[in-house]
Amino acid sequence: MASKQNVPPANGNDPRRTMSGRFNSRDDLDHSMELTAESAADFGYTVHIPPTPDNQPMSEPNTPRDAYGNPVWSKDEEPTAEEPTTPSKAKKRRPLTRKVPIARTIIYSYRGLAFLRLVVLGFFLTWRVKNPNRDAMWLWGMSVVCELWFAFSWILDQLPKLCPVNRLTDLEVLKDKFEMPSPENPRGRPDLPGMDVFVSTADPEKEPPLTTSNTILSILASEYPVEKLSCYLSDDGGALLTFEALAEAASFARVWVPFCRKHTIEPRNPESYFQIRGDPTKGKMRPDFVKDRRRVKREYDEMKIRINGLPDSIRRRSDAYNAHEEIRAKRLQIESGADPSIPLNVPKATWMSDGTHWPGTWSIPGKEHSRGDHAGIIQVMLAPPTNDPIMGSNDLEENLIDTTDIDVRLPMLVYVSREKRPGYDHNKKAGAMNALVRTSAVMSNGPFILNLDCDHYIFNSLAMREAMCFMMDRGGDRICYVQFPQRFEGVDPNDRYANKNTVFFDVNMRALDGLQGPVYVGTGCCFRRVALYGFEPPRGGKKKQQKKAARLAEMATDESEFESRGLLPKQYGQSRIFVESIPVAEMAGRPLEGPGIPLGRPAGALTGPRDPLDAETVAEAINVISCYYEDKTEWGGRVGWIYGSVTEDVVTGFRMHNRGWKSIYCVTKRDAFRGTAPINLTDRLHQVLRWATGSVEIFFSRNNALFANSHMKLLQRVAYLNVGVYPFTSVFLLVYCFLPALSLFSGQFIVQNLNVTFLVYLLIISISLCLLAILEVKWSGITLEEWWRNEQFWVIGGTSAHLAAVLQGFLKVLAGVDISFTLTAKAGADEEQDEFAELYEVKWTALMIPPITIMLVNLVAIAVGVSRTIYATFPEWSKLLGGVFFSLWVLLHMYPFAKGLMGKRGRTPTIVFVWSGMLAIVISLLWVTISPPSDSTNVPQGGFRP
Repeated sequence: MASKQNVPPANGNDPRRTMSGRFNSRDDLDHSMELTAESAADFGYTVHIPPTPDNQPMSEPNTPRDAYGNPVWSKDEEPTAEEPTTPSKAKKRRPLTRKVPIARTIIYSYRGLAFLRLVVLGFFLTWRVKNPNRDAMWLWGMSVVCELWFAFSWILDQLPKLCPVNRLTDLEVLKDKFEMPSPENPRGRPDLPGMDVFVSTADPEKEPPLTTSNTILSILASEYPVEKLSCYLSDDGGALLTFEALAEAASFARVWVPFCRKHTIEPRNPESYFQIRGDPTKGKMRPDFVKDRRRVKREYDEMKIRINGLPDSIRRRSDAYNAHEEIRAKRLQIESGADPSIPLNVPKATWMSDGTHWPGTWSIPGKEHSRGDHAGIIQVMLAPPTNDPIMGSNDLEENLIDTTDIDVRLPMLVYVSREKRPGYDHNKKAGAMNALVRTSAVMSNGPFILNLDCDHYIFNSLAMREAMCFMMDRGGDRICYVQFPQRFEGVDPNDRYANKNTVFFDVNMRALDGLQGPVYVGTGCCFRRVALYGFEPPRGGKKKQQKKAARLAEMATDESEFESRGLLPKQYGQSRIFVESIPVAEMAGRPLEGPGIPLGRPAGALTGPRDPLDAETVAEAINVISCYYEDKTEWGGRVGWIYGSVTEDVVTGFRMHNRGWKSIYCVTKRDAFRGTAPINLTDRLHQVLRWATGSVEIFFSRNNALFANSHMKLLQRVAYLNVGVYPFTSVFLLVYCFLPALSLFSGQFIVQNLNVTFLVYLLIISISLCLLAILEVKWSGITLEEWWRNEQFWVIGGTSAHLAAVLQGFLKVLAGVDISFTLTAKAGADEEQDEFAELYEVKWTALMIPPITIMLVNLVAIAVGVSRTIYATFPEWSKLLGGVFFSLWVLLHMYPFAKGLMGKRGRTPTIVFVWSGMLAIVISLLWVTISPPSDSTNVPQGGFRP
């Protein structure tokens, strides 16, 4: 193979436009950088330059070197140079990120305490096994089995939390490196890589278009180079309502985005911004801020009215057009001489404002116009911006506000609705995300992808830059994604059902960041595009895969090779343009060349403009979202978002870590993103049910961490194993929650006697758990109340949603039966002005049956145990105290659930009382049957007997 330059070859002198910001032409490149097929085989779509005296920084003869011969500099060292380092160069050499270690006293105490608790658990379980309760072996046996499982589950949860880290970014250094004038970039054009933002929605009834529009507006107003930013909205429902709402948002963006840039607005979600309480002028220096804010607020209110009125507007428009079509069809019927009494079959279409049929889903579904059967749609709402800033003017009639010296360009905005046809498995959200990956590769090809749910907006306009600090830093080429924590608005102040998930996001995820990285949680995540394509990270991987990557790079540029070999079509499909975009995205995603970066891209390489969109590009973008495009390819198997699980996010992250990639957890001082969470008990249970069902699916699939390869670190594997195992704890938790009641009913206890040994073990285990919680609070920043709420909902979810997920998993694996739990009754609050009215709604679901049963059984058991002991000839107070203590422990954890059942002002639905009464009767009958009264000999023959 002939030598090639360090850029993806393309037809003609100019490289093909498939990325956001690229080389102007091949003549702009350094032609001295060449490689051969052998050197290119080191990793996919990158160029490995063998170390030579000409391309390596000067180093001492004894300088340590890596496997490729590159000098390895410590974090505090900088390579010496013959010329003195200027202050600007020294500043640019500063790292973009740094780790902030946890205080040694805290982390060492935390690890020591965890080890101590592990040892005590070992001694306690050994003592429990060796000291059975001979009077109630069945009670002792169940308790020991449950305790053994709880110990195992605690170990799986605790081990990955031993190495937590905190990280900080330096945005000033990022700006100096990529946006300031330099010899390679004399005009100081942005040299940051392109960013494609994906927003997904599926149903405008469940996901209001106004919420989606606000998320889109927050993206368009982000502080990222305009020409490098592209936003794609995936409407998997193909609804005209979503389409027209997006058009309204694009129109309002011409006012909102310049306003945000002019006055440095935060947050840049207009709905959230205008609802902020307090003085809006605080920190604003421009004298025209109040006037501008008033005008923009009025414009936003008008947009809200238009969007909220779209359903009626579309319906009236469609009715008018359909009536006109019926009249015309009737006229044609009469003119043709047909029998006028024959009814006409005129479809009830949904019409666009230009008087044409909507190609997506109709309000009244018709042939080729339903949710599962409609054409693919791509509409560019905002065209790609120019490479040079366009300043506004002071013409208030045209611009609404004075935009003098304000860049009024807007990022590219694209509406996408993939094609759907009967007989194809469209793979829900994962399939929609993969369609966006291919479409964006053809249209903009940003080397990084930020994915957001439609209700998660950008709260920190610098969030994308925070992610770039990690991707562009030393070692950033081995990072597959940067995950941000999820923060929620609209949650009740007490966070009754642990909706904020602070323990997971601030404890577990920070701890995983000290291993191989956090798991992917479905939103607020910035991906490296080539990591989604199934490649292994640089400086890693097997020889066979390295050679395969070199062949792929050759086929991407050689038409004869592309046609003769079936490898690329098998992986990525029959799109030549898409395949050509892969090496371009890989090259653009590299960090800048410099010390400690053996293979970087030249500075200033991404400052050139991109070609405007043409009809051929849009046609190819339509082609790659067709329903048949993924047939006989690796999409959803090895490439893109992974199919086969309702928690496709966790599986996708697992596959990347399993290939050797690292991920980063980025906690910013100002929250990066904010979204909404279900605060209603039933909605929360169904949310947890979906997560737990996905975990059970993972456990019974090849994505089980037990089958991970050597690229994944041991503790990272333990963390992923816990992801698949934790729902099964619900079986043992359910049994353990009934044990105190069984103890009180039977008059026995899980141990023979409440001796000192048992009490000491119990005391040490409980105190160590509390101390571990306090230390977690110290290094994570959460509060003890948040930790306790998490513990409460762990019991509530474990005895309801997790249990149902395990049942679903077993039925699906063993019998192929797929069941689901749906709402069957509803009782809502009537005070619409209450901000947390949804919190008090009680919607009956079968998931509530186990927790209700647990509470009733324990309450009845306490009454039975107390009455028996009081009236007993020889009362056993120790056993009573033990049973009552553990029953109260269970009821204390169930308190938020019981409070949720009460609704507001005790307005409990009738169904709750019915179930409670039925369960109380059943429990009483069972108790009489198992342990009849002492004078049972006088009971008639038809009475209950043991």
